[in-house]
Amino acid sequence: TEILARQHYDKISLQISVLRTKDKEMRISLLTSSLNKKEKEKIYRGIKEGKIDLVIGTHALLEEAVQFRNLGLVVIDEQHKFGVAQRAVLPKKGPTPDVLIMTATPIPRTLAITLYGDLDISVITELPPNRKPVETQLASEGEREAVYKFIRTKSEEGRQVYIIYPIIEESFELDLHAAVEMYEKLKKDVFADLRVGLIHGRLKTREQEKVMSEFIDEKINILVATTVLEVGVDVANASVMVIEHAERFGLSQLHQLRGRIGRGPYPSYC
Repeated sequence: TEILARQHYDKISLQISVLRTKDKEMRISLLTSSLNKKEKEKIYRGIKEGKIDLVIGTHALLEEAVQFRNLGLVVIDEQHKFGVAQRAVLPKKGPTPDVLIMTATPIPRTLAITLYGDLDISVITELPPNRKPVETQLASEGEREAVYKFIRTKSEEGRQVYIIYPIIEESFELDLHAAVEMYEKLKKDVFADLRVGLIHGRLKTREQEKVMSEFIDEKINILVATTVLEVGVDVANASVMVIEHAERFGLSQLHQLRGRIGRGPYPSYC
């Protein structure tokens, strides 16, 4: 989630930089749990005194210490990642703020809110410009070599690849390929001449950010991952995703995972 918050922060900072006028500059901050105490307290002060106009953050924004001088708008992105009570916390931090909840994942709770909640509904039906639909195929175990060959071809064309696994490490109970073991195998045997990276939820935040930065900067060709990548990662050059043991994932997870590709001008394959 921190990766997503930082992406939003970078993108929005760029967008609002063009809105600056001589006398007014929009002040924007990023609040996440990995900031140290001193950094957090500085942001808390800025929010309370109204010196920060726009704050982008993770669940860290739900903390009691976060108090707004005059909260006017709350945007909850990826709303399916919040509990019902959590989602109610932010609007209570202002007198009567407008609330916009967003999701592209058709989970039952979202559908119920849109049907029975006291909400106006806006549907964004079109993709951003130059996006091509993602081609989705099911491959059997016997086609593994062909899949690896396809990955190699796309890597040689300059595209990047995600390979997703349902578990981090091998388990005695489950006979499944796992991210850590497959990363070692892919790195040493299958794609020894390419740069392979690994990201999962047990890595420290800093390590996750380092790997993601390297992937964004195209220093990594193939990123082995778990569902830590499910939400919001935006790398336009990534055009192939392989999901191992697809039956282990829910429909909305598969929908979210596949949404990580097809974000640039290139034909994409899941």
